[in-house]
Amino acid sequence: MSDQIPELVKGFVSGNEADFAELIRIFRRKIYSVAYKFLGNHLDADEVVQETFVRIHRKRKELGDVKYFSTFLIRVASNYSIDLLRKRKGHSGLVDDTNSLPGIDQLDLSKRVPTPSEEYENKRLMTEIKLALDQLPPRQKLTAILHDVEGFTKSEVADILECPKATVRSNLHIARSKLKRILKDRL
Repeated sequence: MSDQIPELVKGFVSGNEADFAELIRIFRRKIYSVAYKFLGNHLDADEVVQETFVRIHRKRKELGDVKYFSTFLIRVASNYSIDLLRKRKGHSGLVDDTNSLPGIDQLDLSKRVPTPSEEYENKRLMTEIKLALDQLPPRQKLTAILHDVEGFTKSEVADILECPKATVRSNLHIARSKLKRILKDRL
């Protein structure tokens, strides 16, 4: 699949909307995942996905120079996520409701049903982790999510955040230290 991405990008830049639709199909879940883990809200994550592809579509003529399209796409989504977080600061977050998810996502979520005690413990643990992540500054939070949750390498995170690899290592170390301290008190 990754070997077809440069061809799809070339086709999209030259105006082929079918190639753009295929790029959306390939990357929409990854962008949604990063945005949801950063923002913690399905509606905001959906907005990030939509706005990311709108921005990419508007700037398609500039994509000829993009070496790694997926990294560029995650960078656009990450920057917009940070913008949304800044706008939302001071406002209470929306209540998240998994029933509002599209049917295919609900099906994916329901494939493995945990026992009630596992579900309770998982929910409690995830709540504590989300609360701890929310206490981090945006760049440290995004660095931890991209590297530790989404599995990007430090080099890829540096490309996405447009910063040196040493900054990624530093942010990751500081974020992990803060999370460890916060979660130690709560768990």
